Amino acid sequence: MTDVVISIKGLLGTGEDGDDIELLTSGVYSYSPERTLISYWESELTGMEGTKTSFEILPGVVTLTREGTVAMQMVYEEGRKNYFAYNTPYGSATIGLETLGITSSLGEDGGKLEINYILNFMESAAVRTAVKIEIRKV
Repeated sequence: MTDVVISIKGLLGTGEDGDDIELLTSGVYSYSPERTLISYWESELTGMEGTKTSFEILPGVVTLTREGTVAMQMVYEEGRKNYFAYNTPYGSATIGLETLGITSSLGEDGGKLEINYILNFMESAAVRTAVKIEIRKV
């Protein structure tokens, strides 16, 4: 695992109705064409202090896992709808996740990962979302 700086940009919603989120943090990174790992600890700023967030990138599939104060696992697979349980100290919910696209230019020295997806809450409200992650070695 290599020490890296991780830039995460997220868009919740679409167009002018969206809320941009940006986080810059330190973490660790391990790359291979078959399996890439990104991991970092959440801070008080994200509201998930005490939670470790990890991304496992395989060909065609990205899995986000959170362990700690917030526990969940999201599986992003293009053209497929998955469901996940979102557990917090305040309760849990089942959320639908439909992946629209995954773009990766990750390599030995870092790079970029972008995921576009739709979240469905209780099969009614849908929110289009995107996350852009940039990795740079320290």
